[in-house]
Amino acid sequence: MPEIKTVPNSDILYRHWSANNPKAIFLGVHGLGAHSDRWNFFGNFFIQKEISSYAIELKGFGVTKDRPRGHIDSFKTYYRDLLLLLYFIKKANPNKKVFLIGESLGGLITFLFALKHQKLVSGLILMSPAFKNGMTFSLLTQLDAFSALLYNPKKQIEMPFTSAMCTRDEQQQNFMDQDSRELRTASAKLILNTLLGQIEAGFKLKSLQLPTLTLLSGKDYLIDAKEGKKMHQKFKHQDKALIEYPEMLHALYIDSDREKVFQDILDWTERRL
Repeated sequence: MPEIKTVPNSDILYRHWSANNPKAIFLGVHGLGAHSDRWNFFGNFFIQKEISSYAIELKGFGVTKDRPRGHIDSFKTYYRDLLLLLYFIKKANPNKKVFLIGESLGGLITFLFALKHQKLVSGLILMSPAFKNGMTFSLLTQLDAFSALLYNPKKQIEMPFTSAMCTRDEQQQNFMDQDSRELRTASAKLILNTLLGQIEAGFKLKSLQLPTLTLLSGKDYLIDAKEGKKMHQKFKHQDKALIEYPEMLHALYIDSDREKVFQDILDWTERRL
């Protein structure tokens, strides 16, 4: 597992799985409650395929110092950090194609970021993208989140998911349950930002002009996979592909059979090099 690093002259944290003379680069963005170390299986797989991977540690998550955890005032902070990290990656890897890959909430963030900076990357991979929520919130929790926006937007709201909803791999379930970097809450403001981001994605999806691969699990309890499929079908760019995994759960990159997902990503990427 690579150590976490900081982009020079910034507070942006990332991990790097470095291949010798890589033929391409991935930039990964984790989802709600996760952290950059979740990409370890992914990064190690692609090192063997001569592809380097970077993974950002989103502010408010993992080992970032931002408090409270699970909070961000605006997605603009994520867009700024991703842009600076992307410039850093491209400088360190001149003339290499960079592909963005986002998982869950990271898929939504990556999609919105890609819309703003399409000329800087060569393709987009969306893994269980959070275009629509699939979790069940009680009425009381919904009212609590709404009222918190008025008097305490940083208030932490419990997220109704478990490790067993993310992966069938029991070792990974145990790791998630014991890892202090994992988070099962989000601020009321982050929830609002996510809803606004989902609305924006719906309005702007037809402007995406990048090769796009969408990966969806067949048993997703965190996001609405049907919405992800509808969104994908509306992408106007001709170079798009959709792969569904009927038996897999939400967190495809740490679920059982994850190497099947990685191989599909590899095959798709190599055809675009």
